[in-house]
Amino acid sequence: MQILSELQQIKSYAHTLKMSTLYDEVDSLLEDATLQKWSPERVLCQVLKKEVQNRAEFRKLQRVKQASFPQMMYLDDLVRTELPTDGQVALPALETLDFVKEGRNVVLYGNPGTGKTHIATGLGILACEQGYSVLFTSVPHLLIQLRECQSQKTLHALETKFAKYDLVICDEFGYVSCDKEGGELLFNHLSLRAGKKATVITTNLAFNRWSEVIEDKILVTALVDRLTHKAHLINMTGTSYRLKETQNLLK
Repeated sequence: MQILSELQQIKSYAHTLKMSTLYDEVDSLLEDATLQKWSPERVLCQVLKKEVQNRAEFRKLQRVKQASFPQMMYLDDLVRTELPTDGQVALPALETLDFVKEGRNVVLYGNPGTGKTHIATGLGILACEQGYSVLFTSVPHLLIQLRECQSQKTLHALETKFAKYDLVICDEFGYVSCDKEGGELLFNHLSLRAGKKATVITTNLAFNRWSEVIEDKILVTALVDRLTHKAHLINMTGTSYRLKETQNLLK
């Protein structure tokens, strides 16, 4: 009865201290300790080791969840030989995440369906797994969010949060055009990170066509200058994955 009472106390303490691993696994840990004749130091070490591992895994899952990836697309799922040549060449260096450590941008540009979003998402997930804070957003969604925050006078709070992420992925630049006010909001927002934190941009437009989606040409020039300074510029023009899959189905 004394052993059972002490076991209940251990679980109670574990619950109070929010040590979920100890609470869930104390029975099996004590059983292993008895069978293998662990020393008290070994028991304590194993308990703390498992707790640390589980908490690290939980934090990783939380970072992935908070990043708001629309789909879980991993780098390991890429058929690398099917990527455009520039993408194949650049990917090994990008996977080191040195660009995140150095606060350098990555611009993936080219026609739709060539793996731009997949690469960006895969890099984002990898960054989450390695302890970085990440945000995934589409540019059309970001513009809506900026306008709403401006009207609600909460833009400063959004900017402060946006500037702190280790990595921000802005997908689908060029799919929706914006007026001068929208262009200014986007420019000011992205400029908060320039030279300090890493941003990945995916776009189906070459830089000389960005004026098609932002009316102010001077603003476009300034935006391109900010985003491309010391950035990795990767030409992803090639045959669409989706087109290839459709052709294979037709065959």
